[in-house]
Amino acid sequence: MIRIDVKVPQQDFRLSVSWKTGERTLGVFGHSGAGKSTLLETLAGLRRGASGVIEVDGQVWLDSSRGLDLPPEKRGVGYVPQEMLLYPHRDVMGNLRAGSRRAALRAAATRIDERRVLEVLELGPLTRRDIASLSGGEKQRVALGRALLSGPQLLLLDEPLASLDLPLRRRILPYLVRVSDEFGIPTIYVSHDATEVRVLSSEVLVLSAGSVVAIGPPDDVFTADTVLPMARAEGFENVLRGRVVEIDDATALVEIEPGLSLRVAGHGLELAHEVAVGLRAEDLLLSVARPTGLSAQNILAGTIDEIRHPDQAVGGGEVLVMVALGRGHARAVVSITRQALGQLELAPSRPVHIIFKTQACRVLATRRSRRV
Repeated sequence: MIRIDVKVPQQDFRLSVSWKTGERTLGVFGHSGAGKSTLLETLAGLRRGASGVIEVDGQVWLDSSRGLDLPPEKRGVGYVPQEMLLYPHRDVMGNLRAGSRRAALRAAATRIDERRVLEVLELGPLTRRDIASLSGGEKQRVALGRALLSGPQLLLLDEPLASLDLPLRRRILPYLVRVSDEFGIPTIYVSHDATEVRVLSSEVLVLSAGSVVAIGPPDDVFTADTVLPMARAEGFENVLRGRVVEIDDATALVEIEPGLSLRVAGHGLELAHEVAVGLRAEDLLLSVARPTGLSAQNILAGTIDEIRHPDQAVGGGEVLVMVALGRGHARAVVSITRQALGQLELAPSRPVHIIFKTQACRVLATRRSRRV
């Protein structure tokens, strides 16, 4: 259980967060300057002047009413800041063992096997490399490994992929998923990238100018009226989750639910892999009848949940159609024009079909199936 009820004065606003959750993979989303990094620094004990309570798995780190404010070294935090702050004079293994030494110094209750970290993050071939010789993605994996080896009660990741280009960020995402699956350490992941937060989190808190805008499951939060415009401004993608049930020479069939599947590029996928697939709202087409004779291999049946008209000054002629797919457990946002809305006579509760090419699907993350 994590309980955060804090207020932190800032130059332009006061950060005010009240969040109590039993989930273990948490996301914090918001525009730059919303207070995301301030929240992590407060949790890590690096930001002074906070009032309120911070409690992690029964241990109180902050209780200003009692004058309790544990220093950073006693909080059991594995912190990966945006800058990574690796030791340039040490090789990869030297950086990793700096985390192990910290765990030993504070007699951490959580001790993680060094070999497991090397395996999960695929760092074995890099152990003797100088930090300066590493790519941005390799440095991120080293910083994450060092944080894990510190034996944390709580892992804090502050925009860990922000300095990487988009293709590299998507290649690093699976490592973060594996860390969550393999080690089970409560993690708070901060990003202004809605797609990353959706893939990595089971619960999300959204900040704007230091205030909480929304808290809840990612799929609900990111399609809410108050959050979707923020997410769209940062590069929103629909995220559909499923399981690989068929592979041919070039593609894989991903089952979202019985009777609802989509076809994606199959490179690197295996049967029974659980995958998260990203789809841009702009890459989807809508039809009121099931089309035939198309080269596009993906045609998903659904029902219109809601139709939204963004502000003219922001969205121009854009209309966002919220579609419940299959049995309604999965949803997708489709961007169309106002002209198309009228021509197709779209309205809530109307059955539709979403059409898109295999190439429009971006496999964001994979994991071994956890089904028994």
